[in-house]
Amino acid sequence: MGTGYVGLVSGACFAQMGNTVTCVDIDDNKIARLQEGIVPIYEPGLETMVRQNHENGTLNFTTDTKEAIKNATIVFIAVGTPMGEDGSADLQYVLAVAKSIGQHMHDYMVVVDKSTVPVGTADKVKAVIQAELDARGVDIEFDVVSNPEFLKEGAAIKDFMKPDRVVVGADSEKAMNVMRELYVPFMKNHDRFIGMDIKSAEMTKYAANAMLATKISFMNEISNICERVGADINNVRNGIGSDSRIGYSFIYPGCGYGGSCFPKDVQALAKTAKDLEYTPRILDAVEAVNYDQKKVIPNKVIKRFGEDLSGQTFAIWGLAFKPETDDMREASSITIINELTSRGANVVAYDPKARHEAESFYLKDNLHVNYVNSKYDALNDADALILVTEWQEFRSPDFDEISKRLKNSILFDGRNQFDKARMKALGFEYVQIGVK
Repeated sequence: MGTGYVGLVSGACFAQMGNTVTCVDIDDNKIARLQEGIVPIYEPGLETMVRQNHENGTLNFTTDTKEAIKNATIVFIAVGTPMGEDGSADLQYVLAVAKSIGQHMHDYMVVVDKSTVPVGTADKVKAVIQAELDARGVDIEFDVVSNPEFLKEGAAIKDFMKPDRVVVGADSEKAMNVMRELYVPFMKNHDRFIGMDIKSAEMTKYAANAMLATKISFMNEISNICERVGADINNVRNGIGSDSRIGYSFIYPGCGYGGSCFPKDVQALAKTAKDLEYTPRILDAVEAVNYDQKKVIPNKVIKRFGEDLSGQTFAIWGLAFKPETDDMREASSITIINELTSRGANVVAYDPKARHEAESFYLKDNLHVNYVNSKYDALNDADALILVTEWQEFRSPDFDEISKRLKNSILFDGRNQFDKARMKALGFEYVQIGVK
């Protein structure tokens, strides 16, 4: 139920293992396009998998909920849980699906919360389904379980097909066995199935994302201190990453995290804590540091060019919040571009996949942004280049070509991709994060 990022990836991967899957959505246009093999999101390997399984008859698409669940053993709720104005997760779509399930189910069913939802949501889903069954005057057994997703955008297919772990929270052995059987094909080499109670499973998802976001904000805070004391954050990262207790994952300094998970989940977990009269000081700090970090690059530009950027043009490499996706939700590029254009600057942007998202939604009202189809075309007569997203095609560019096209050989690197000494030798004015 829901053919967004999580629903479509999950459905395609379950079908790939031989299950018969029906993906349901209320968006007629999206379903029609999926039936034609047109995937609405960019995720490496997803389009091929969707087309193959749809052609094989194992993956189907419909807007008819009643027909979809008629022969279903398991129903996954994978609709969005957007962030409310107060930071909480909005459960209206999850509970609407639960109501629909209660209206149409006619045999034992395992209902799975796949969406990222606050602790206690399974109880609400169960209550809504039961209320609908009571209204129908029928007694049908069902179980609600929690099965949070841990997919990395850009590597979701790999993560699903070869998971680090499969977390399932259930309060009945019957439901747990159904879920274990479903995931057996994904764990042939090692049993990574972790069964637990429902509330712990719901909490595990939030705790995982909050921990990763904390590592990012911590490292960004250290990078800001490094600049002020004259240390090099790149050396510091190597020094601490070699400690096996810390490791190298998620300790790269940058211009802030974004995406559909970390910002929303950190705020939702903090809201849950505050609702229970606990002050989540670390979570609040993580969010505050990330908010400020997105302005680090604009502040460096302002320091170099002045507060009034009228008449200045900046080339932007990267719009998506991370490489290998077209997702721009909470992307640092949005803040960076809006901060620059609000001061009179013009921006020429390039991204391998996210241009349509920027043009049609996230930056559609910003008339000071132009888009090009080549990273080098973005540079023509620009006053500086700003690297925002670490796409592979940006890792080893032609620096001579960059210098030739730019008005000035100035590069603001929001992801610390290049060696400072080399850039200086090439004649660049090179500005990094966490390096004085």
